[in-house]
Amino acid sequence: MCVFSSASFDQHELVAFTEDAKSGLRAIIAVHNSSLGPAVGGCRMYPYANDADALEDVLRLSRGMTYKSALAGLPMGGGKAVIIGDPATLKTPELLQAMGRFIDQQGGKYITAEDSGTCVADLKIMSSQTKFVTGINEAQSFGGDPSPLTAYGVYCGIKSALQFARGDAQLKQVSVAVQGAGAVGRYLIKHLIDDGAQVYVADIKADNLRKAVELGATAMSTDEILAADVDILAPCAMGAVLNSQSIPKLRASIVAGAANNQLATIEDGALLQQRGILYAPDFVISAGGIIEIFHQNSGTMERSREHIAKIGDTLTQIFEQSTAQQLPTVRVAEQMAESLFEKAAVSNAA
Repeated sequence: MCVFSSASFDQHELVAFTEDAKSGLRAIIAVHNSSLGPAVGGCRMYPYANDADALEDVLRLSRGMTYKSALAGLPMGGGKAVIIGDPATLKTPELLQAMGRFIDQQGGKYITAEDSGTCVADLKIMSSQTKFVTGINEAQSFGGDPSPLTAYGVYCGIKSALQFARGDAQLKQVSVAVQGAGAVGRYLIKHLIDDGAQVYVADIKADNLRKAVELGATAMSTDEILAADVDILAPCAMGAVLNSQSIPKLRASIVAGAANNQLATIEDGALLQQRGILYAPDFVISAGGIIEIFHQNSGTMERSREHIAKIGDTLTQIFEQSTAQQLPTVRVAEQMAESLFEKAAVSNAA
């Protein structure tokens, strides 16, 4: 497995591997770019089919964090960690402690936070071995969990997309298909239903689906959700769900969700544009969590929410430039982010 030949390697500053036989830990840390500040990003635990899949995921996720933090106006770079294994069966305090030591070995080049398969309690265990952990704050309404604020940012972004596409941001009688009702998806569903939207939901976990239905959503199968006949599709599960096979089947006119790396390839952004589907780039609309992480240490919940609400303004700017330049929204967003961290890199070198 060669890092440099990986399709997702993008001049990453650091890619580190570890294996701890005693705890069973097998993990990768990737730092993409730290021009704007220290690399911050979540630690994901997932039962990858093989090591190559884990490497591809951590490379793509860390790159996405660079772009996410840049467009959110944060003094942070992009990093990510993945633990290879099923969190339901392999996660132990010993494994998390070993992960904390692995993070500490990077000397602050990477600061970890919560992600899919990990939670605040896990971060607390990691923090017993390293100070390079964020997202643990008992004073915060959710104990440091950024998921509800990620959902709030997606909610703001959906309203921005509706306003741009229809001239009306009201969600009443708007239909939304949410793929994934985990920590972020469930909070998003509540926002949408509270605003009068008709919500459909699918999740591979029965308990997540049950909780979403209790909120007022209508259950659908995971095979049907992407092609649901709705106004908006909100992918809130794993990545690469928008691809050459799924995009021709979409019936939603707007795609706006929390999942990272929704596009299987950058070319899929052009496919969405060709079909006339308005796409809210995932690394823009899902920035609420990292914004909240930043403000946990330097601000208040009120300031965090005000900052997160600006996601809608950023998306409007992207939508307008996309229309004017006839470029896919994802390419416009990437160009905007690149100008920010490339300028910072030049300044740092001076």
